[in-house]
Amino acid sequence: MKGRAWLTGVAGAALCAAPAAADTLKDALVQAYGTSPVLAGARAQLRSIDEGVPIAKANSRVQVSGTLGVTQSTDGLTTFQNGGRVLTGGVNLSYPVFQGGRVRNAINAAEARVIAGRADLRTSEGNLFTQAVSAYMNVIRDQSVVELNASNVRVLETNLRASRDRFQVGDLTRTDVAQSEARLAIARSQLATAQGNLTGSRETYRQVIGKWPEKLDQPPPLPKLPATADEAVQIALSNAPSIASVTASTQAAGYDVRTATAARLPVFSVTGGTSYSDYLNTRAQSAGQSKEQNYLFDQTVGQNRIGLSMTIPLYQGGSVSARVRQAQALENAALEQGIDVERRVIATTRAAYANFLAAGEAIKGNQQAVSANRLALEGARAENTAGTRTVIEVLNAEQEYLNAQVALVTAQRDQYVAGFALLNAMGQAQADVLNLDGGAALYDPVANYTRVRNRFGDWSDNGKYHSTSVHTTGETPQDADVQPLTPDPLLGTDGSVAAMPAPAGAAVPNPANVTRPPQ
Repeated sequence: MKGRAWLTGVAGAALCAAPAAADTLKDALVQAYGTSPVLAGARAQLRSIDEGVPIAKANSRVQVSGTLGVTQSTDGLTTFQNGGRVLTGGVNLSYPVFQGGRVRNAINAAEARVIAGRADLRTSEGNLFTQAVSAYMNVIRDQSVVELNASNVRVLETNLRASRDRFQVGDLTRTDVAQSEARLAIARSQLATAQGNLTGSRETYRQVIGKWPEKLDQPPPLPKLPATADEAVQIALSNAPSIASVTASTQAAGYDVRTATAARLPVFSVTGGTSYSDYLNTRAQSAGQSKEQNYLFDQTVGQNRIGLSMTIPLYQGGSVSARVRQAQALENAALEQGIDVERRVIATTRAAYANFLAAGEAIKGNQQAVSANRLALEGARAENTAGTRTVIEVLNAEQEYLNAQVALVTAQRDQYVAGFALLNAMGQAQADVLNLDGGAALYDPVANYTRVRNRFGDWSDNGKYHSTSVHTTGETPQDADVQPLTPDPLLGTDGSVAAMPAPAGAAVPNPANVTRPPQ
């Protein structure tokens, strides 16, 4: 199953009985995609990189400037040719014909950086979705842990009542009652800790996804993952956006070296212009004539010109060589960064794959532990009733059963998050791959580039920016109120300790609902 079909699949059995209107993982990812300030900032950053292309192209276009000025002489030394007051204006233009390749290479570098920026945006998408999946699964896990601890508290409260009753009739000692009281106090503290963790997970969910978690549905099964770590690494090396980014950045650095080298070559330009001077009826007075004689003199002078200029750099103080060496060093750094990114992609992919497999083994082990501890707890209770087991042994069995359930829920969460992290490492955790369009168009990273790449006007901008990100100020803090498990597996319908049902791994919720890849 390819990643595109992942979020269209049917989710597995719910951790808790969830209503039909429960939020799905796809809903959460779509919400994060549309309201995340991190992603919105990355898109704005890419738009700024897009502008590097028209900036580079501008150096190959004609440059036009105008001048306007007025001069008043007050020293009395004016002559016939230069009156005492003059208004001047003109238009100058310069068109570069040859610049040694610096413009062409600057454009190539800018376009390479655009490609790198698009890859960086995909990296940001993948990282955001990985955080969103982790936040989603953390809420499901912590809600399960709260429910399990709350159920344990209710069981221990019932145990304590029973111990006190048996103490009253002399069947138990004060020590047995104290042990029950101590274990209940510990259980209540564990419940408080679990509730605090759930509150923190809900706040993190709000931060990452942009809304409070409500009823969360089960995530769909992960797509089929590679059979081996080496296969996963090969996919990552081919698809990881971080590698695409550093490859394009290295190419841009190479073009920067050529751009710097071109500064040693001559520049040919076509120049032209027109100028205009108006002496404002002062030429006659400047010649000692009355102003009535101004009509005898030309009061305006105009001039047009065109030419070809060549600028030959003979010596520039060593700045050109310094810039070339600087660009070469940056290219070297980009090459080394490419190796570093490749190493990190390989390490991240292998680690995610190993974590996924380890969590799968932990799930199998904890499923067995849950079943075994369920049987052990049932037996300990029966033997305690018969007088062959002490109260503390029953309490220990209950704690071990709870620990196994919590460990199983945690392992299932870990496997799902590790599996998605593996998808991200392989470059398969972006919006288009995950089918997040939902009937609406996804953000097009090419659209802005297409819009601006050939613009040449000096008076266009993007207008006022309107953020789509969601603020979280002034909102009510989250709490850890969780509905009790229905039915409570450890309590009878009357609130007494119930006989344990037959062991079955399916009786323990499976928040991950994933399978281990073939070996």
